Amino acid sequence: MDVNPDKLNAFMGKMVGDMGAAANAALVKVGDRLGLYKALAAKGPMTPADLAKASDTNERCIREWLSAQAAAGYVDYDAATGKFHMQPEQKMAFADEDSPVFIGAIGDVMSAIVLDEPKISEAFKTGKGVGWNDRAECLFCGTARFFRASYRHHLVQEWLPALDGVVDKLERGAKVADVGCGHGISTRLMAKAFPKSRFFGFDAHPGSIDAARRATEGEGLGDRLSFATATAKTFPSNDYDLVCFFDCLHDMGDPVGALKHVATTMAKDGTCMLVEPFANDRLEQNLNPVGSLFYAASTMICTPASMAQEVGLALGAQAGEGRLHDVARQAGLTRFRRATETPFNLILEARA
Repeated sequence: MDVNPDKLNAFMGKMVGDMGAAANAALVKVGDRLGLYKALAAKGPMTPADLAKASDTNERCIREWLSAQAAAGYVDYDAATGKFHMQPEQKMAFADEDSPVFIGAIGDVMSAIVLDEPKISEAFKTGKGVGWNDRAECLFCGTARFFRASYRHHLVQEWLPALDGVVDKLERGAKVADVGCGHGISTRLMAKAFPKSRFFGFDAHPGSIDAARRATEGEGLGDRLSFATATAKTFPSNDYDLVCFFDCLHDMGDPVGALKHVATTMAKDGTCMLVEPFANDRLEQNLNPVGSLFYAASTMICTPASMAQEVGLALGAQAGEGRLHDVARQAGLTRFRRATETPFNLILEARA
């Protein structure tokens, strides 16, 4: 082999960085679970002993955790004082769950990926996939918390207004179905924003519906908001003005069948909103950090989930707008456009 030493060293340097990031995913979960980031953000600068006392944890373990976080650049260290602290940007990412860039929940998702690796490896051999109901439980709560930040800061403020005439309907009083609603974060956000409308959340995973109902208790939304266990092909028709799919259509075994069902459940002038992971239409256009993350998640979560269901189309998380347009067209939703986008999401509008 004709190996270029400079290229080899650069590649191995990249791998060391990637391995450090992978190892730190577990430490992010530790910091999130034990409230270490929040304590450091609120009370720092702190020594390991200070943080251990504030979080009721072991000082020696905390010293090692803080050292790893500082080496990764997730917190800062002052050698003169021996204290650790967080910059405002680090606080937004790890300590503030209401921040638009909060990623503290990613540890739950990464843990589920690692825990379920034997199931995924077996699915590689059998092609049978791994169903959402067969995943590590932390995947459900982690997914809900991970997406909460983008929904909270974009859904009502940007995504819904980008749809043709939808906000006017919601303000007057509309019926909305949130399909694949998970823990109901998106459903509740819309219900709070539009008090004259009614919202119906549906998910095939009973545990997620139970969690959505618990989260709704005490929020004063009354009978304007309800949750029920149903698939994307069985949720009841109700002349919905808006049907939403938040980061879930590509996980479904039969997305064409799901959108065909949507076409029969909507009002004549109804709108279907598809929120999907951002992707370009060609593989070479997705060979970047966002594509790296989404292809990995798709390999370990999204594609196996689809393959475990009927049809098993396996769109994957990087299907791209063109492929999704084709799915909508096959389902009879002939009017299709990109309403808006973020660096991480495509917001697509489909109508009959």
